Amino acid sequence: MGKVWQGVHRWLQKPILFPGADPSSTKHLAPPHRPSLWYYLGGVTLFLFCLQVTTGFLLLLYYRPTPEGAYESVQFIMTQVRFGWLIRSIHAWSANLLILSAFVHMFVTYFRRSYRKPRETAWLTGFFLLVLTMGSGFSGYLLPWNELAFFATKVGTRLAGAIPGIGHLLLTYLRGGEEVTGDTLTRFFGFHVTVLPLGFLLLLAVHLKRWLKKNFFSNLTLRDGIAWLLALSLLTALIAIFPWELGRKADPFAPAPAGIKPEWYFLFLFQTLKYIPSRVLFLEGEVAGILAFILGGLFWMLVPYLEKPLTRGRKSRLFTAIGIGVVAYIALLTLLSLLARSP
Repeated sequence: MGKVWQGVHRWLQKPILFPGADPSSTKHLAPPHRPSLWYYLGGVTLFLFCLQVTTGFLLLLYYRPTPEGAYESVQFIMTQVRFGWLIRSIHAWSANLLILSAFVHMFVTYFRRSYRKPRETAWLTGFFLLVLTMGSGFSGYLLPWNELAFFATKVGTRLAGAIPGIGHLLLTYLRGGEEVTGDTLTRFFGFHVTVLPLGFLLLLAVHLKRWLKKNFFSNLTLRDGIAWLLALSLLTALIAIFPWELGRKADPFAPAPAGIKPEWYFLFLFQTLKYIPSRVLFLEGEVAGILAFILGGLFWMLVPYLEKPLTRGRKSRLFTAIGIGVVAYIALLTLLSLLARSP
């Protein structure tokens, strides 16, 4: 038996190349930095995305994207379909963990300076992957057509409507009109199951281009598998302790319940706009706030190309300080919004 285990161990130590993979990849099995707990967040994010796709396909078998059938179809999934409540809880909780994991992975990449040449493309695609992930979470939030999601979508699309220049056009495009209606539900369903996943897959292929060229199984892959199991354990614990509830069906003619807010990953934006005065110079306060966030997002996206000119090629703590400030700002404003009793 001891010889068998020794043989298995030697086999696991040896990289196994996929057909067509570059044999030279065996000479460099991991990035030059030392792997740590943070290193495996990219794989965890990919794992959670795979869970989203799998559970999403299962939910599509019963879901009906209409105001008359959306809530009832989700209710049927949770009460009548075998293990339907579990599939929906996995889908809902893994969506939130996916966004959280993507955020943390982005900041880890930033502080490790992993956006520097030759990884600029990976940073850019990763940035847009995060945007698409947040968009998928936002669009999927409305699909159960419950009260909380309905009014939170009204708040979220109103924020999009404050974008200078194209705000009103974007708002009517997202809603399918001036208000959140059945047309909004249909559009969000289309975005959620076709447009956004397709864009995600295309960007993911570019994002993982270097890995796909040198694809192999190794100890690193096995450690990724362990990280996936840990993520699955956390997901299981959350589902067991906090099963995802359905709530009450949305009534478009009812007044909005107190304390309605967008999803947690938009709370820092939502809370910021509450603090901005009604007028900032010649701009409306809300417009000025949205414009500031757009400029901040552009800066963050172009970090690989701005670092060297702004630091004149020298080692500088400027970008580290900027990163710490961004993390602290998002965390503080999110916490303040969560603690606030009303919007």
